[in-house]
Amino acid sequence: MNLILHITQRAQWETAQKVGIYRSNTLELEGFIHCSTPQQVINVANTFFRNQQGLVLLCIDSDKVQAEIRYEGTQQDKLFPHIYGALNLDAVFQVLNFQPNQDGSFAFPLEIISFMS
Repeated sequence: MNLILHITQRAQWETAQKVGIYRSNTLELEGFIHCSTPQQVINVANTFFRNQQGLVLLCIDSDKVQAEIRYEGTQQDKLFPHIYGALNLDAVFQVLNFQPNQDGSFAFPLEIISFMS
């Protein structure tokens, strides 16, 4: 299993469960769903989601994703996974509450460490 992670609003995930497929707003705007590797998730969370409440972290088995996944670079030459198309729900094997600390920053969820070994 290759683990990729996606941060989203709980309400958006609950909507996905009702309709049977997850479509991030970035899919409509940019043509892909932004995801992160475990090593990137905290940097992404603290850069783009600082102080935000009501978030969940989708743990995705990339081997089960039916849409195309491309690992594409950023300005810092780090490769981020992007899912081109909607995410099939059976690729998500765990959904974790992802809430900021009191100072608004995020810490790496300990539940993920077991999937990385």
